[in-house]
Amino acid sequence: MSRRKIRSTAEETLTPPDSLAPGQLIARVVKVNGKDLYTVQTPDSSTFLVELEARFRSTIFVKRGGYVLVDTTTTADRDNKIQGEIVNIVGDEKAWRKQPFWPQEFVKRTTLADSDDKDSRVGRMPPSDSEDETG
Repeated sequence: MSRRKIRSTAEETLTPPDSLAPGQLIARVVKVNGKDLYTVQTPDSSTFLVELEARFRSTIFVKRGGYVLVDTTTTADRDNKIQGEIVNIVGDEKAWRKQPFWPQEFVKRTTLADSDDKDSRVGRMPPSDSEDETG
């Protein structure tokens, strides 16, 4: 595959669509099953098996914990376990989160190291021996 094709495919994932078509939803990748199959979690916490669209195969890597745009209408006529197709991958998560169709259930995770808790030792060095001595 040419570099131009790979670059154009990657750029498609950066900009979110203006609106979602009926049957499309944003889901979180829970498990990478292999052979272009993924288990995704919907905003209502249900999970199902989806297939990666052919144009993304061998071009874009979808990691566990990432977000994808799934179309459930493309696989309605199939008689197998696959219940949807990944039609886009969330590349620029900040831009996608600003869209009105982004599910409120997928809130941004905060890390413990960013907390303002002064007593927390997360992300800090352990106390030295001189700090433990009283005299």
